[in-house]
Amino acid sequence: QVIKCKAAVLWEANKPFSIEEVEVAPPKQHEVRIKIMATGICRSDDHVITGALVQPFPIILGHEAAGVVESVGQGVTSVKPGDKVIPLFVPQCGECKNCLSAKGNLCSKTDLGTRAGLMPDGTTRFTCKGKAIHHFLGTSTFTEYTVVHESAVAKIDSAAPLEKVCLIGCGFSTGYGAALKTAKVEPGSTCAVFGLGGVGLSVIIGCKVAGASRIIAVDINSDKFAKAKELGATDCINPKDFNKPIHEVLVEMTGQGVDYSFEVIGRTDTMTAALACCQYNYGVSVIVGVPPAAQNITFDPMLLFTGRSWKGSVFGGWKSKDEVPKLVADYMKKKFVLDPLITHTLPWTKINEGFDLLRTGK
Repeated sequence: QVIKCKAAVLWEANKPFSIEEVEVAPPKQHEVRIKIMATGICRSDDHVITGALVQPFPIILGHEAAGVVESVGQGVTSVKPGDKVIPLFVPQCGECKNCLSAKGNLCSKTDLGTRAGLMPDGTTRFTCKGKAIHHFLGTSTFTEYTVVHESAVAKIDSAAPLEKVCLIGCGFSTGYGAALKTAKVEPGSTCAVFGLGGVGLSVIIGCKVAGASRIIAVDINSDKFAKAKELGATDCINPKDFNKPIHEVLVEMTGQGVDYSFEVIGRTDTMTAALACCQYNYGVSVIVGVPPAAQNITFDPMLLFTGRSWKGSVFGGWKSKDEVPKLVADYMKKKFVLDPLITHTLPWTKINEGFDLLRTGK
């Protein structure tokens, strides 16, 4: 059956979301239709609105969510109707080179970087006012019902609170994994985290779990420092308080620079600063924020020649289908907290107000 439901459709760039009635087609072979119960707002969704992340319009955004399986297409074996699930914007097909390698997690079936906005078979499951609506990152969670490929959904603990674990669909896992899996932060090490949104705070949680002895939080909004300290930051610094480049401040604070730095904003200037602030011989800097489209970085290659490593991390390096259920289990065992990352809970029809809160740093 086609389901008629409400969705937040983005008809064009730099416009508010429009709450529309959409038709959601039934799942085809190896597809799953999900009733979305909770979804988070991520800066990457906003990047599509501003054009920093190029996607086709009209589109249903959203990629950080949790829900319940409504129906499954032919051949689906990993989930069944009624299962609690998290949609995966990085799928895990289990067959491509990256899925088969222990080193990588960015499945080649991902829509990230392709700008297709369609299901793997090249079509869409959403229609509104007779027009086809594009999918976002194979998930599209700003809707009451969505359809995803079986490789892009993970069954989770039936007791998990969906309004909390939806964060494991992107923000939390991305930051936590950047520290634990991509950087492999060691006990006693020194870390710097640029950007204290939900993902940056999750990096701090990861650094603390890994046993870092010093975690320096960097943000131009000092209102974010209390929460950063609550989650494990040992120092908080605002670049606006100094009349010298922030990487120089960090090098002075630490002697030779930090062991690990994380750029969790998505700006080229802070990416270079994060590289420059890490230890000149064995420091590791990780890019976690989505880089803006059509911008390049110019930097002194001597920064790398002396031994630093520059790495990128998508979804925290986790193999999504395998590891999301384990992360939910860890949350249920209280290995980490999610509540401090949730600042507001709104009815989803107030999605535009939610994005205003994001843009004003609240």
